[in-house]
Amino acid sequence: MRIGHFKNTCVETEVDEVYYKALLKSMDLLTLTLTKWFSSHKSGLFALATVAILTSCTTTQPNKPTTSAVKKTNVSQTLETVLTAKQLVANASIQMSSNENDAAVTSLLTASELYLTEAKPHQALWLVKQLNALAEIPQQQYQLAIIEAKSLLALDRLQKAYQALQSANVIKEQFQLTHGLGYYQTLAKVQSSRNLPIAALEANLSAFAQNSAANNDDIELIWQQLCQLSPWQHQQLVKMSPPNIKGWSKLLTFANKFGDDDTRFKRYLSQWQREFKTHPAQHIVTNLSQYEPILSNEFEHVAVIIPLSGKQERAGKVAQQGILAAYNASSGKTLHFIDSTTLDMTTLHSKLTELNIDYVIGPLLKENVTSYLAQTEITLPTLLLNLPAGINLLPHQVALSMRPEDEAIQAATTLSRQHYQHPLILSHQDNASRRIAQTFSQQWQHITGQAPEMVFFNNDAKMQNQLQASLGVDLSQQRTKELNRRIKYSIKSELRNRRDVDMIYVVGLPLETKLLKPYIDVNISPFADLIPVYASSRSHSTKIDKSDNRDLSGLIFTEMPWQLKSKLQNKALVAQAKKLWPNRSDSLQTIFAMGFDSLALVDKISAMQNKTYVRHYGQTGILQLGDDNILKRSLIWGKYSRSKVQEIAME
Repeated sequence: MRIGHFKNTCVETEVDEVYYKALLKSMDLLTLTLTKWFSSHKSGLFALATVAILTSCTTTQPNKPTTSAVKKTNVSQTLETVLTAKQLVANASIQMSSNENDAAVTSLLTASELYLTEAKPHQALWLVKQLNALAEIPQQQYQLAIIEAKSLLALDRLQKAYQALQSANVIKEQFQLTHGLGYYQTLAKVQSSRNLPIAALEANLSAFAQNSAANNDDIELIWQQLCQLSPWQHQQLVKMSPPNIKGWSKLLTFANKFGDDDTRFKRYLSQWQREFKTHPAQHIVTNLSQYEPILSNEFEHVAVIIPLSGKQERAGKVAQQGILAAYNASSGKTLHFIDSTTLDMTTLHSKLTELNIDYVIGPLLKENVTSYLAQTEITLPTLLLNLPAGINLLPHQVALSMRPEDEAIQAATTLSRQHYQHPLILSHQDNASRRIAQTFSQQWQHITGQAPEMVFFNNDAKMQNQLQASLGVDLSQQRTKELNRRIKYSIKSELRNRRDVDMIYVVGLPLETKLLKPYIDVNISPFADLIPVYASSRSHSTKIDKSDNRDLSGLIFTEMPWQLKSKLQNKALVAQAKKLWPNRSDSLQTIFAMGFDSLALVDKISAMQNKTYVRHYGQTGILQLGDDNILKRSLIWGKYSRSKVQEIAME
């Protein structure tokens, strides 16, 4: 549907059917007829003003504009005192009759903004679309893009609102303008609505720095948003360098690490206050320093429900070993291990009562978790070692998530900010790998708007052929063969891979990755830049670390501290565990680390529930309690080199 064909300006403005129908609600048939008549017979600017006047007449008629004899001073006085959009539009008509076209455009710009304050985003958007053809000054073009974004945001057209903000940014760069408060405030709202918390907070920090009217409520909002960030999101925000981030980052780090220890935390807060005397977060620190210590529950009798017999006995006993490794006899706790294989869930409540249990760890197996949660009479604080299927947790129930999808979200978010444009996902065919690959792809598309290419491979003789096809090497081979067929002489040539792929993400088991990585290296043309290769933790194994890992050189992957030498790893315990169980599989290593973390969490979860900024720096990762009562992990990054595997910081 087209409205407003202005011949004098050679512009057609299209308004989609949704907007058009909304306009029809506020314009009767006579208005629409007059609009078309004016747009066909008058100049573009005058027609535009007429349309704007008519579309503003939703409930009442505007004041009749004065004649052309009105003096310029009267127009200026009217503009100074105008309060509504339709008054501004009326004055724009007066200005045009006096050949003050620039002033008329300015008035209509202000009118479009006022339509937003009057909760009329359709009118604001339509007026902006028409003004785009008339605004010649870069500042006006920039302002129109911001108003368009605000209008689209009000209409819940988030992707289009973001595109309008991108247009504003292009204008800003082209004409060396400076982003204003309106840009950052709108960007913060758009990115928050798009569920992009890092980008939203970056914009909010920039808006705060420009907002002379900012108050303590604005500071509190920033702090609340910071407290929602996981450590890897926090790192991403710091790299974006928004205003005042150094002070915010240091305060958040102190809160994450020491927030559950009131005495120690106050000591670090005092250190922060001395270092950042003029930082806006001084208000937050003052409040944090005044908090009364929260008395934590001292749990004495802890029941651990895990399989100690049957098919899953091995996994259960490894979890038990991890819990015992974390046990401190001086803590005053008594551990009661209950075999979930032989347990009758219907009698569990009476059993827990008999043992005076005040905290429960487990169950470990998903089916037992569902059965446990069905026992509604059990209201004890509980740390589940598996996620329930489709069940919302109650306030006293917390679950530890080991979902590989969380790892894929972290990897995709981090790598999407490395300025890669065309990632390629190489995934094995099994269900777990598919889930990780699809989650990675969805998160990448959510952030960038572009879906990565995905190729699934099998660990057989066809793997190299599949890789060559995905990198376009097979086409290079075909071209060489075709050329040799057409001429008498044999031509020696170097195969050339696709140049558009600039990053590869591999999802597969260690042996599959060890086969695949050399294929990638040898199929990269010597004329091309090396393509960086990243992987999930499924590709890493401490067993491979002991062998020749030259084939994996350069591979970067996510991993939990227990499986990677790092500052977070409990090195003494790792060394002891390797002596006791040198041949333990990677999956059992994960269960051991989970058991170790679970006992440490018993006394910390209450602090994490009361203080959203508290984190647990565990062996399975840095743990954060979400609103859904699920503990999610932040992982670290490792890299294979010729002689070792080491932790790295993602740039």
